[in-house]
Amino acid sequence: MKSLVTCLIAAAGIAICGTAASQPYPNHLIRIIAPFAPGGGTDFIARVAASKLTEVLGQSVVVDNRPGAGGVLGAELGAKSPPDGYTFTLIAGSYAVNPALFKLAFDPVNDIQPVIQLSQGPFLIVVHPALPVKTTRDLIALAKSKPGQLAYASSGAGSITQLATELFDDMAGIKMIHVPYKGTGPALTDTIGGQVQVLFGSVAPVMPQMKAGRLKGIAVSTAKRIDAAPDIPTVIESSNLKNYDVVLWHGIVGPKGLPKPILDRVNGELNKILKSKEMQDKLAGEGVSAAGGTPEEFGKLIKSDIDTWIKVVKKTGIKAE
Repeated sequence: MKSLVTCLIAAAGIAICGTAASQPYPNHLIRIIAPFAPGGGTDFIARVAASKLTEVLGQSVVVDNRPGAGGVLGAELGAKSPPDGYTFTLIAGSYAVNPALFKLAFDPVNDIQPVIQLSQGPFLIVVHPALPVKTTRDLIALAKSKPGQLAYASSGAGSITQLATELFDDMAGIKMIHVPYKGTGPALTDTIGGQVQVLFGSVAPVMPQMKAGRLKGIAVSTAKRIDAAPDIPTVIESSNLKNYDVVLWHGIVGPKGLPKPILDRVNGELNKILKSKEMQDKLAGEGVSAAGGTPEEFGKLIKSDIDTWIKVVKKTGIKAE
């Protein structure tokens, strides 16, 4: 079996020399490229995954932050790395947005090897407490009665928060005014202050404000309710938008050509890690839940989201900053 794995790796074009050929994978440091700056949700999940992989693989797994261009720079670096199992990339839902907004120097579907989806979670749709709505059905009705008067905040022009809101608007047949901010923090601040009325925000930063009564939660963007807010209905439940289902996710990919024995090993170890209570509790602290599954399932999600956001951008004319 050992010689078979070695042959498979060699056939995939990985350089093996000296005593390295006789050593099982992994035999030196592994890096996970995080295409965003330290301190955010993507960086947090990358570091949790790296820490647990270090334990089970017996080799150091480190996070290499490569921010820039909305995650494009880090993703490109990962896609163009040698497919030897020593470089992976932590991608988020924004990865599927970028092909609709930028001319990429790599193919976001065919130049990568999906490994596993790590997490999944919703947007929390919140409004300023003074807004006279309790459900998304109410929000749609109010927007129709006051065309061009309701404003929504986003974390930036071309961000996934803008695209998720514009998809909602398009399906509902309404048009809210877009007010872009430089990040979730200032968007959240102005929604609390009433300068804008609506925000599609990730759970971790939004939930404390909602619990404090500074914002009113009316729906989650996913097809199922979440444990962190079981009383808040889905958009599907609380309106006539029966196909609205936007999932925020994170996952691990490698370069195209990653040898199957390595792919199976890393996928298997991460699936076990994601089933542990410790990992589930850590992810829950960020307002998301563990995902897991096969590389094929994650690949289908990436492709499906790319197709969705390309259609939204073409229809709405959204442009990145």
